[in-house]
Amino acid sequence: MLKSIDPLLNAELLHVLRAMGHGDDLALVDCNFPATSVAGDRPLIRLDGVDIPRAGKAILSVFPLDSFVEQPVRRMEVVGRPADERPPVQQDLQKIINEAEGRDWPMGSIERFAFYQEARKAFGVVATGEPRGYGCFLLKKGVILPE
Repeated sequence: MLKSIDPLLNAELLHVLRAMGHGDDLALVDCNFPATSVAGDRPLIRLDGVDIPRAGKAILSVFPLDSFVEQPVRRMEVVGRPADERPPVQQDLQKIINEAEGRDWPMGSIERFAFYQEARKAFGVVATGEPRGYGCFLLKKGVILPE
């Protein structure tokens, strides 16, 4: 255990988050996502039994989002629905992003198969136990500048 560090952030996940550089993506995905095959030889961190809001809150407590891009978080679009339709799991993460960043910072969206392709390029994959569909996101790491 560490002071001021969410206990959900285990050593493996902290290592991946710290090793990532500016502009690297982290895939945060639900329990139905093919995380093992998509991760390939890149880090795969399993957070079974943890939902997206809980995982997102823990990760965003230490993970700076990329302020040099308009949409540092992208979500998987719902197949057969308008691109701007967001299911509850995506709305839940949006609230967490806004709280973590202290402002409204809307997510971008990406078509399902394009999401898989982008996730294959991610630095790592965090596979949660989120049971709700379309709980799949790409988070782009930003920088922490000296004050």
